[in-house]
Amino acid sequence: MSQIVRVALNRPIRRLFDYIAPDNLTLQPGQRVTVPFGRYRAIGLVVETGVTPPDGIALKPVAGALESWPALPGETLELLTWAANYYQHPLGECLFMALPPALRKGRTTEAPAPAQWWAAKPDTDASHIPANAHRQRQLFDLLQQNTGGLPWAQLKERGFTRSQLNALAQRSLIQNVEPPGPVAHDKGEPPTTPVLTTAQQHAAGKLPGRPGFSASLLYGITGSGKTEIYLHYLHRELGADSQALVLVPEINLTPQTVARFRNHLGNRIEVWHSALNDGQRMETWRRLRNGEPVILIGTRSAVLLPFTRLQTIVVDEEHDSSYKQGDGFRYSARDMAVFRAHQNRCPVILGSATPSLESLHNAATGKYQQINLTERAGAARPPAIQLLDIRSRPLTAGMSRPAIEAVRETLAAGQQVLVYINRRGYAPVLMCFDCGHLAECPNCDTRLTYHRRDRALRCHHCDYQQAAFHRCPKCGGEACEPVGQGTEQSEALLAETFPDVPVIRIDRDSTQRKGSIQNILEKVNSGEPCILVGTQMVAKGHDFPNVTLVVVVNADGGLFSVDFRAPEQMVQTLLQVSGRAGRGEKPGRVLIQTCHSDHPLLTSLAKADYLALATQLLAERRQGALPPYRSMAIIRAEAPTMEAALEFLEKVRSQLPHHLIEIWGPLPASLARKAGRHRAQLVLQTESRGHLNRALAGLCQQLEQHRQPGGLRWAVDVDPLETS
Repeated sequence: MSQIVRVALNRPIRRLFDYIAPDNLTLQPGQRVTVPFGRYRAIGLVVETGVTPPDGIALKPVAGALESWPALPGETLELLTWAANYYQHPLGECLFMALPPALRKGRTTEAPAPAQWWAAKPDTDASHIPANAHRQRQLFDLLQQNTGGLPWAQLKERGFTRSQLNALAQRSLIQNVEPPGPVAHDKGEPPTTPVLTTAQQHAAGKLPGRPGFSASLLYGITGSGKTEIYLHYLHRELGADSQALVLVPEINLTPQTVARFRNHLGNRIEVWHSALNDGQRMETWRRLRNGEPVILIGTRSAVLLPFTRLQTIVVDEEHDSSYKQGDGFRYSARDMAVFRAHQNRCPVILGSATPSLESLHNAATGKYQQINLTERAGAARPPAIQLLDIRSRPLTAGMSRPAIEAVRETLAAGQQVLVYINRRGYAPVLMCFDCGHLAECPNCDTRLTYHRRDRALRCHHCDYQQAAFHRCPKCGGEACEPVGQGTEQSEALLAETFPDVPVIRIDRDSTQRKGSIQNILEKVNSGEPCILVGTQMVAKGHDFPNVTLVVVVNADGGLFSVDFRAPEQMVQTLLQVSGRAGRGEKPGRVLIQTCHSDHPLLTSLAKADYLALATQLLAERRQGALPPYRSMAIIRAEAPTMEAALEFLEKVRSQLPHHLIEIWGPLPASLARKAGRHRAQLVLQTESRGHLNRALAGLCQQLEQHRQPGGLRWAVDVDPLETS
């Protein structure tokens, strides 16, 4: 009897498709196949074999297999099936996320052809070449003349064949160079185990060994040396033939982290992030799938890859929102890492100076082991945090005189300054002071940000831009001025105030070019006096030993947000950016400008006791019956009109079990119109994760069975990080 297989396609549909396998083709789950789909052929992944054929339906045959082995091993298939069910996303799209772009398009998994061919030795005896093999002799002579070797492409152009190359290679007359692999340890020295301080040794000693699942929350204040503990643990526990995954939140952190890991772990290190080209991704994916003992340092999507010998997982900066995918397959890489460790029966280490409330709650309930590291490494000490009340103070480009004087004193001492302001551009608003007109985005319910350097007005939500105006388009007046502060304005002020000192801006605009962040970091790490001006990018794990002063231009943004997560995120960001100060031997200082210096959250923050703050925030969450004490999901809808979005969500609400789930809305999103589309949402909460998942699964099936109004799109966001 012919084999019936169930296949997943890379399509936004929550169903699988049955095909009949030809008699000469034996298929396995995880294998890539080509199948007829409508009038086209599609790439699919086998999910299940031995399926009972449906009655009365003639199945189409599988067209062919792209490999004789599964591209996704069973463990990866199980992981992504769980994720598809948990995050309520079509299985096919989830599975294809574990493939590099080249394999999604149906390309081969074979390794690329060798890059160079050359004669094995200058004095090689060629008498073994048959007398009648004239082309082999010509090929050998050519390679002897070109001592630097020749690529296969050039040899092919000259009429030589693969069989001629192989014949000479089998006789050891010629050899080749494979494409460059991972960078080896550049000092030529064996990898070394990092030397730990007494506090670090105490923390590392508490980390459970392998095998067996364990989840450890490593709470270490900024500068305490969490990375050294990761390195020590990998040295101690990871076998020579095993694989490990180290997740980092940002591409910009990867070069620094990779350099440190290669210094201690050598050429086992590979990287994975969105800036790699298709060939680099393919090579890394192939090494993982083949079971090579790779230690992979990667951003969010690395958790989806087909490891076959995974023995340890590290999630650095586990609190970071970058681990949550914001659209499409809205998974949390941190949470999937924990599930994957449980699945592989291996340890997972979650590290942060400001752990998420969810992780602290899991530690409090015994799901995770919490390990505290409360001393900075070496002679460094935590910085002193001071709240600087700016009510009634004159400000210049958002900075008060005491802050500017503190910058002056720090530079005079030969040290570096970091100025944090979480707004790109020159100013968030361009306003006419004659009539009050504000430059607004025509596509979004937001104002255009003024970029003075380019004389442009840009929307940071939909990328719309236009030239900045000198005359008001409404009243024709010429009193158009920027209002508010951005990184460009702070940069301009500081450059004018301190003309002899480099002012370096770090935001998304200044780091778009490849290698720009590395060039910036090299300047800062030189130790020469300079001023860094940046957004949240500067708060994420960077080590600037000579930065001794941090100035936060405005700390009040998260105090009055409608999003219940805003206070947690504000505290995490401020403590992370404060932690950039005083990481070397010189003491650090932090000035936080605020109009609410008596706010309880800020006064607690000034004590730099994150665990006490987190306890306070968790108590508020419990009182408000909010996550992590309840499970939450949001159903988001967008449509050409707000009426259509709200009407759709009203119908969705009527299909949900109200006796099991608390429902808020439907309500317009805080940014109700984005890129010309109107957005609304429905918030679901319950104390039972099972009730929520079952209700969402049934709802998604119902919604897919009915055609929705034209232009309407909907999505489910489980465990959302943004609720506004």
